[in-house]
Amino acid sequence: MTYHSKLKCEFVDELFEAILLLENTEECYRFFEDICTIKEIQAMAQRLKVAKLLRQNKTYHEIEEKTGASTATISRINRFLQYGADGYNLILDRLEEKHQKGEGK
Repeated sequence: MTYHSKLKCEFVDELFEAILLLENTEECYRFFEDICTIKEIQAMAQRLKVAKLLRQNKTYHEIEEKTGASTATISRINRFLQYGADGYNLILDRLEEKHQKGEGK
């Protein structure tokens, strides 16, 4: 099944193709540091952490304390976890699987 997003266009396709060519964490750091601001990278990392904590059934207060995310951000991510394109769940499932195999942190 192919997912068709509202943001789908040639430029975004090329961006995602480029990201898929990155081979390791070091390459990700190098590419994302060039293409994004530090704040943008930190915001994406924070959102992923919030999603992970929500799936662990942490409270909004616990998540806010741990990540510094606002309750509005936490609520928005929770909505995406429940009703979004399933992107958070897809990647969090894969990260969990990788970590269970002892391949990650």
